[in-house]
Amino acid sequence: MDALIFLIPIALVLGGLGLAAFFWSLNSGQYEDLEGDAARILLEPDDEDENSV
Repeated sequence: MDALIFLIPIALVLGGLGLAAFFWSLNSGQYEDLEGDAARILLEPDDEDENSV
């Protein structure tokens, strides 16, 4: 029972950090172009991409 005194605040802090990280990624534009990233994998690479390998 004494462990709950430590575990509950730790869980709340970690949850708050996760929520803050989500809102930071939302505000920085990480979720702006989801269809573009999905379609980009299907496109052929440019010529300069092939030469750099």
